[in-house]
Amino acid sequence: MRIAVAYDCLFPFSKGGGERQYRVFAEEFAAAGHQVTYLTRKQWDSAAPQVDGLDIEVISTERELYDAQGNRKLGPAVKFATGLFAHLARNRGRYDAVLVSATPATNVPAARAALLGTRTVLAVDWLEVWRPEQWLEYSGPVAGRVANVIQWLAVKSSSLASCHSQLNARRLVELRLRSAPIVSPGLIDGQGGGEPSLTAGEPPTVVYVGRHIPDKRVEALPAAIAHARKSIPDLKCTIFGEGQTSAAIQAEIARLGLQEVIATPGFVDQAVLDEGMRSAAVLVNPSQREGYGLVVVESCALGTPVVLVNGEDNASVELVEDGVNGKVAASVRPEVLGEAIVEVVSAGAPLRKTTAEWFDEARRTKTVRAAAAQILGRIEQAVAKA
Repeated sequence: MRIAVAYDCLFPFSKGGGERQYRVFAEEFAAAGHQVTYLTRKQWDSAAPQVDGLDIEVISTERELYDAQGNRKLGPAVKFATGLFAHLARNRGRYDAVLVSATPATNVPAARAALLGTRTVLAVDWLEVWRPEQWLEYSGPVAGRVANVIQWLAVKSSSLASCHSQLNARRLVELRLRSAPIVSPGLIDGQGGGEPSLTAGEPPTVVYVGRHIPDKRVEALPAAIAHARKSIPDLKCTIFGEGQTSAAIQAEIARLGLQEVIATPGFVDQAVLDEGMRSAAVLVNPSQREGYGLVVVESCALGTPVVLVNGEDNASVELVEDGVNGKVAASVRPEVLGEAIVEVVSAGAPLRKTTAEWFDEARRTKTVRAAAAQILGRIEQAVAKA
């Protein structure tokens, strides 16, 4: 088959779970013998990169996706959707199937409109499905309502849809998706960053890995660390990454006098990051919104248990089994999150052993390649019927 994969980011020029996911999807489709074109946004200064098995085509040149608060801007989303519509309209009949990311949702009605009247199968992959209240909080009263309507239109345009958590599957059904969604078995790459460590380094260290944006609530970590140190006085913390809330995080560290306790090295090489996670006593992610939570898997691959925070928009909690590979805290209040940290750090080697065992089982059945194969199978069936 001739398949297009459409997403406005390409790994490693943009880093994140979605970026890695769609690149692997495209590579797996190509490995299965199909001709694959990756439609994306220009994120490099020279010629388009060469990727084995893939044709990379630029359909948008917008460089900045996010505003100062770390939110996706409407302009780049509209420009990418416009570029996607134009490309597919010019190339009607070129593709047997198009897999389009619903992040942002503007991609979906654009692709559907361009493909009307063709036999091309449109598959839509949902990284996240948002509640109306989320859109209002994220984009404001006007743009939020518009975005919510666009998401509704995108769901109605998704005759073949996939997602990666039960949370998002339920939301697609509630929005009256036209067919049962494909719920992927997982997004684990099956490799990890090396062998897991069954003992944590000394002194015990908490790590955070990811962008610093409001939804991640990283600024809640310093107070939780201060509380946990009442029980574990030598506890340290390393907060990897950068972003819009970095200044607020530094201010909170200073307010609590934790400059010698909490390190903030920013973004680092993958090898440094892997070693930081492997030697840590626990990885903590206080995020209120996750579509999947790849960092949870990456931590467990290294034997390091996790602490997450429960929330109605946090699908990553589906990856945690309390007492097996970590704990889910009820809130980010310092005493609640701090006590969860104490519990996991104090569990020591036995919890690290079950964490490594959890990952060892998961990487055999819940891989990103298994998800790609599942989606490809449904696409092949749909194309055969078209």
